[in-house]
Order: sequence, then C-alpha cells, then structure tokens
Amino acid sequence: MTQVLGEVSQSWTVKNDQSKSEAFLKSLDPRVRLVSCVLFAFLISAMHDLGALTLALGIGLGLSLSSRLPLWTTIRKVIVVDSFIVVLMLTLPFTMAGETLFSVWGWDASKEGLYRAAEVGLKANAILFSLMGLVGIMEPSVLGHALYRLRVPAKLVHLFLFTVRYIDVFYKEYKTMRMAMKARGFVPRTNIHTLRSIGYLIGMMLVRSLERSDRIMEAMKCRGFDGRFHVLNNMKIEKRDRVFAVCVAVVILSLIAVEYF
Repeated sequence: MTQVLGEVSQSWTVKNDQSKSEAFLKSLDPRVRLVSCVLFAFLISAMHDLGALTLALGIGLGLSLSSRLPLWTTIRKVIVVDSFIVVLMLTLPFTMAGETLFSVWGWDASKEGLYRAAEVGLKANAILFSLMGLVGIMEPSVLGHALYRLRVPAKLVHLFLFTVRYIDVFYKEYKTMRMAMKARGFVPRTNIHTLRSIGYLIGMMLVRSLERSDRIMEAMKCRGFDGRFHVLNNMKIEKRDRVFAVCVAVVILSLIAVEYF
C-alpha cells in the first residue's frame, strides 16, 4: 500500500512539474514569444557553423519538449518536413562541386555538398522545433491578436483569422462531396472522365465557397460587424516576459559568439 501511494505521489509530482513548465510558456506574452521565435529563426538561417547549428537545434528541441506538445502530432509534423529535407540531403552531395569524398555508381559525392546538406538539415529542424515550442502552443485567435498588436496590417490579420476559422469547414464540405461521388460509383482513374469529374468537384467547391461566404458576411453584418475586429485582450508585458526576453537575448548572443568566435 505504501509503495502504491509512493508511485501515485511520484506520478502526480511529475505531472505537476510538466503542467508548470507548460503553464510558464503559455503564460508568457504572445508578442514576446512571437518576436523571439522570429529573431531566433532569422539568426539560424544566417548561421553556417555546424557546432552553433547543433546547439541551436538542442535549444529548439528543449523548447518543444518543455511546451508538452502532443507526441504523435509533433512526430507527424517533423516527418512531413524531414521527408523533403532528406531528399535534399541525399542529392546535394552529388550535385555540388567540390572535393570528392566517395563515389556511388559513378556519381561523385563532394565534401562541400555533404557539409551543406548537414547545414540545411540542422537549420530546418532547429527552426521547426523552436516554432512549435513558442508559437505552436498558441491559439489561432491569440496569434491573430498578437500580430495585430505588433502592427501587422489589419487586412492580413483578418485574412489569417478567417482562414483558420473556415479551412476546416471547407474541408468538411470537400469530404461530403467526395462521399457523394463515391456513392455514385466514382473511382479515380487516368482517363478523361476522372479529369472532368475532378474539375466539376473543384468548380462546385468554388461555387459553394462563394455562397457560404455571402451567408457568413450577412450573418456578421447582422451582428454589427463593421469591417474590423475589436481586440478585447489587452496584452501587457510583465516581469516574467522581460526575464524571458533577456534569456532569449543571452541565447542569441551566445549563438553569435559560437558562430563567429
């Protein structure tokens, strides 16, 4: 009994620590997280030293782990990005001129190409993990408010919020139409009938999108929409945000020092 209580207490302590780390990142001002992520991404894209890039990858991975993102969703996102990066890493050594390291079926792999492939892979994953850790835990509406507070043009913010809100609606509409096509015996093949059917599907999606947008606009006008969103969340920079900004500045300066010195 004592052992069971000890295990329960230990698991509760671990969960409490995880929620604290996640709560700390979520409690930060979204503008601070967004600006930090952008600066970090710009710095990584300008770096070339593999040691500094490896350190940046470790920092991004640490941010991603501390945000407690869903494991399988994160893995799927990383696989989607790395599937393109792997192709690039496999082709760069054979397409970039330089000192030959080895040959495969008559194709020479250069040292410079291999170095550049490793550089691209480290950059892409470091930026991806930092983006998921700092921005991936934001709600879309919070991200839109942060962009508005950072003086991003209001039309772009509106477009972003509408896209996030209705992209799932249009996807469900697409699934409904595809199910109707399957119910009528449609099977995709490499023929004119398939191309014509897909064209009809795309055309009907556009027509239904226009009709739905008109209905949405009328509903918003009935609720007093005047062309702009009224931001109700008054964001305020607090002490923990300043501490986090200082930590980010120290990390950026450290990476610059590793890169150049």
